[in-house]
Amino acid sequence: MRLSRLTERLQRMPMLRIALPLAAGIASAEYASAPAWLLAAAFVVTGIVAMLFRSQTALLALLVTAGFAAAQLRRTEPAVPVDVGTLFALRIEGIPSDRGRYTRAEAVTEAWRDPAGGRWHAAGDRVVVYADSLTVLEGGERLYVRGTIRPFRSKLESYRRLMLRRCFAGTLRLSETSIYHRAAEESPVLHRSAAQRLARAGLGGDAGAVVRAMTVGDRSGLAPELRRAYARSGMSHLLAVSGLHTGIVFLLVNLALWWLPLLRRGHVMRNVLVIAAVWLFVAAAGYPPSAVRAAVMCTLLQFALAAGSEYAGLNALGAAAAGMLLWNPSWLGDIGFQLSFVAVAAILAWGVPLCRRCRTRFKALNLVTDTLAVGLTASLATAPLVSHTFGIVPLAGVVLNPAVILLAAVVVASGLLSLLFPPLGGVAVGVAALLNTLAERVAALPNGAAEYTLPAAATAALYLFFALATAAAWSREPKKSVSLPR
Repeated sequence: MRLSRLTERLQRMPMLRIALPLAAGIASAEYASAPAWLLAAAFVVTGIVAMLFRSQTALLALLVTAGFAAAQLRRTEPAVPVDVGTLFALRIEGIPSDRGRYTRAEAVTEAWRDPAGGRWHAAGDRVVVYADSLTVLEGGERLYVRGTIRPFRSKLESYRRLMLRRCFAGTLRLSETSIYHRAAEESPVLHRSAAQRLARAGLGGDAGAVVRAMTVGDRSGLAPELRRAYARSGMSHLLAVSGLHTGIVFLLVNLALWWLPLLRRGHVMRNVLVIAAVWLFVAAAGYPPSAVRAAVMCTLLQFALAAGSEYAGLNALGAAAAGMLLWNPSWLGDIGFQLSFVAVAAILAWGVPLCRRCRTRFKALNLVTDTLAVGLTASLATAPLVSHTFGIVPLAGVVLNPAVILLAAVVVASGLLSLLFPPLGGVAVGVAALLNTLAERVAALPNGAAEYTLPAAATAALYLFFALATAAAWSREPKKSVSLPR
């Protein structure tokens, strides 16, 4: 083992070396604060020292300061009053979810009325809306309601912090009598338009709800029992559009356009069409953070393929992380963001080398072994975080992931194509029904999952061990092969 090999490898991943201290600065802002003048002075001083003396320590301090300042500047107190009954102007975001006895939706408070003076004040805080079963909510509509925003009172402190990081001020309960004016949105966004088109295509039942969730991010039709079955079987990652779904679209579009480089300027057309298709898919899904991260990585990969340069996946992952965290530092505490980056980092650091070691002369067998290696790596890497956050360890999910990923690819491909050719929706529904059956059968197994909450210290220790094991593997000397003369 040689430390120089580790240093050389890290030198080829500058964006990863930027993203890590930036994330450390954002995380430290959760526990401390500093005046703006002090942060500005620290940023200028460390920047000057880093440039004049080419000091790596000063550069590290500069990045930590930048992350700390970004998190503190974006941290704002709710503009809306909490525990005060008054009038609110709301805009429903996304697609409301029918939970049986009530409807859950996310909304933006565009304005609120001062109960003392009667003056309206602009706002921009998000709230979680709970409406009774008799109240119908539509995505994109504007509501003028009377109610009281309550703070989050969950038993789990981690959930409360998560919602605050996502800029939610609290919860608001509505009934039909508390709504005194509705205004429908004039032009629905692509996310809702795609979901409505799939709904009109006749994709009903639980299988149709899974197709809509996996293709356009519409989880409004998922029954609570089905959600629990997917969670216990370790397949819940399929129900939220993430990097897995974006990667499937990226690969399928590249395969479908393999012939374009045979034409004049065909390679340029192929690159443009692939990037456009990936971002169109992310837009149709409502721009979830994990899908945005994957779209950034796919874009960088496509540019690297076009230029014929060597593509460093972890470097692209670091670029995506740094850009997204500067744009919204609160994403660092988002469980979806964390799971997505941990899974992709594990696949790139361990899954890809494992695929190369298991390579055979048979392409069909390679597809199975590659899927098994990627699924196993991602499941093992995210298991501590899943246990710490959700209190469950899906044991059967580790074994099921290879088959699940292949079935998910069929659902995503046929579901998206059904937007253009509705008859293909039957294929998506049939495969989704198979996924539902698989999730329900596995969830019913007595040892399919273990209910255990991993403590925060143990979770951090496990990921530190993974990082040290990765560094040790990167420091190993490659085996030299000597060809003997015959």
